[in-house]
Amino acid sequence: MTQPCTDQIRLFLQEDIGAGDITASIISDTIKASASVTTRENMVLCGQAWFDSVFKILNSSITIKWLKQEGSYCQKNTLLCELKGPAKDLLTGERTALNLLQTLSATATIAKQYADAVSATHCKVLDTRKTIPGLRNAQKYAVSCGGCFNHRTGLYDGVLIKENHIMAVGSIALAISAARKISNVIVAVEVESLNEYQQAILASPDRIMLDNFSLADMKTAVALNDTNIELEASGDISLENIREIAETGVDFISIGALTKHIQAINLSLRMTMEQTL
Repeated sequence: MTQPCTDQIRLFLQEDIGAGDITASIISDTIKASASVTTRENMVLCGQAWFDSVFKILNSSITIKWLKQEGSYCQKNTLLCELKGPAKDLLTGERTALNLLQTLSATATIAKQYADAVSATHCKVLDTRKTIPGLRNAQKYAVSCGGCFNHRTGLYDGVLIKENHIMAVGSIALAISAARKISNVIVAVEVESLNEYQQAILASPDRIMLDNFSLADMKTAVALNDTNIELEASGDISLENIREIAETGVDFISIGALTKHIQAINLSLRMTMEQTL
């Protein structure tokens, strides 16, 4: 499991706390509290380590008991976890911890919807680099929690040649050849027509991305592919049409919506004051 970066969590807390939580300062340091987090909608639970890290940094004496496993599907009104510790620190960390949990759970939840939509096909659903700045590794982890798969993490671990790269180099064949000379990572090329597709096949990349192809053209591309080159569909893909795209025979479908078209899960944290420390 991907682990959160402590320095990054500290930055998230600094963004919210700044010079200090002036509202929480009205509460005595001696007040102890218990708290519980409940989901107000159906969700895939994701981000426990990020949630835990927030409170560990604030006060290591805070205890957290998770009642549901990471990656599990939880129905509306499910109790997710219980916390105990100083009321002051629980309140200070509440929003940052919930922001992370609700965002990563939202990513995992939409990933599950897309993964379920292509079940029983050989096609895998991939994420993209269209992530929330600062949360790329976390969101890519959430995508896998939801049952989908990761595309390249960044510009450093995979070649994806697009229209502007081709224009700058001169042709699909020249771009692929140049990429082969400078890197041994997977080389993929994006094409926008069957004509470009045929050029790409001759240049032997590892993967060809069929960008905004019609269903008919996708089927043709699959039929024409008598090589080991992988085929990936992208562009204008939704839950409504992903199944029929998967059934064309493409190997992968990449979807930016997994990480950018998300709506945070509605979570509630309720506290009860218990005793003085």
